Amino acid sequence: MSSTFASLSAPAVAEAAALPAHYQAVRAQSVALVQPLLPEDTVVQPSLDVSPPKWHLAHTTWFWETMLLQRFLPDYQLFHPDYAFLFNSYYNSLGSRVNRADRGTLSRPPLADVYRYRTYVDEHMACLLSQLADLPTAATELVELGLHHEQQHQELLATDIKYILSTNPLAPGYLSEEQLAGSREQFSSDNYSLPAATWLAVPGGIYAVGHQAEGFSFDNELPVHEVLIAPFELQNRLVTNGDFLQFIEAGGYRQFQFWLGEGWDLASREGWAAPLYWSPTANGQWQRYGPTGLVPLDLAAPVSHVSFYEADAYAQWAGARLPTEAEWEVAARHFGVTPAGGNWLETGHFDPLPLPADADPTQCHQLLGDCWEWTYSAYHPYPGYQRAAGALGEYNGKFMVNQLVLRGGSCATPESHIRLSYRNFFHADKRWQFTGLRLAR
Repeated sequence: MSSTFASLSAPAVAEAAALPAHYQAVRAQSVALVQPLLPEDTVVQPSLDVSPPKWHLAHTTWFWETMLLQRFLPDYQLFHPDYAFLFNSYYNSLGSRVNRADRGTLSRPPLADVYRYRTYVDEHMACLLSQLADLPTAATELVELGLHHEQQHQELLATDIKYILSTNPLAPGYLSEEQLAGSREQFSSDNYSLPAATWLAVPGGIYAVGHQAEGFSFDNELPVHEVLIAPFELQNRLVTNGDFLQFIEAGGYRQFQFWLGEGWDLASREGWAAPLYWSPTANGQWQRYGPTGLVPLDLAAPVSHVSFYEADAYAQWAGARLPTEAEWEVAARHFGVTPAGGNWLETGHFDPLPLPADADPTQCHQLLGDCWEWTYSAYHPYPGYQRAAGALGEYNGKFMVNQLVLRGGSCATPESHIRLSYRNFFHADKRWQFTGLRLAR
């Protein structure tokens, strides 16, 4: 994701008749994510990685206006002539824009005007979607791409909102306990003992990697290609807070021998002593900022908000390693995992959930949902990859350097957005997303 999306390549276009309803549902989900906030919350930008929620709402609307309405709806009139400059993200081919670091300075337009902008564009998109059968195939492809683009920003909304609220000295919660979907009691450590991890074997061989199913995919998931995989083992679950706490208590953040040089320098310079959102209490225990504010650390829940450097240091300390992205995908196909039943944005928990104590130790769990899993693979193009032409090609190929691949989705990822072949990518130091890890050997 990385605030970006890739272009379509050899897509399987969804049924045109289903797109209007899907469009409405996706657009409504974006607004619903912002509803718990005060207007003041939607303007804040405490980090370069984070964009204000108001900007996300406007940028995703600008996408539909720029990519679809201006191109395919005759006589369409822009809502506001300056919004392209305010809400373009990285498209060099589409003109100049506000610097990313300055998005938090946009006190105007007010949030109410952004909602009016969304309504205006949605009304015109309804008109366009009613004519979709008479438009070029490119229009249908762009609608499908736009839906996935907005879902990516929904994940960014969830994680950016968490970071924004966490930086407030009052540590306000995003939701109250009553608002939080489901009963959190059933997911607490009181009812779930810390499950021991087991090692699951994956046979070696020559495997096909890349998008192999029907339906949408980004171009960075293609082309399908063969990889040679040596036999390996993968742990059956994500590393938990309890596991990671043992690393901390053993002095993991103070022992350079487990760290990559860049990671050790960064952790030392920034004073890292625990994952992002962890903080010690007066009695020597740990608490963590979550969707309802500061709460006691749940030892059974998957550890999240760790950088690649921290994930790799933990793996080294544990006498293991991180899987490669090809190993991860091969294992996911080998164990037959699907998104069904995972912890996604739609479940409304907004946090990774513990694995039940009675989970089958012979099965692989949490491969999809809960946390993005760091892999030890650079974000490079697959063999034979060709960057798309034009604006849609700007948001993938040009980022294929100095980043690591993550797999599996998180509790902030919309379920209909994920696939086994989905390639997320971040720089090694990033921690504000729901990034976790799984051990391999």
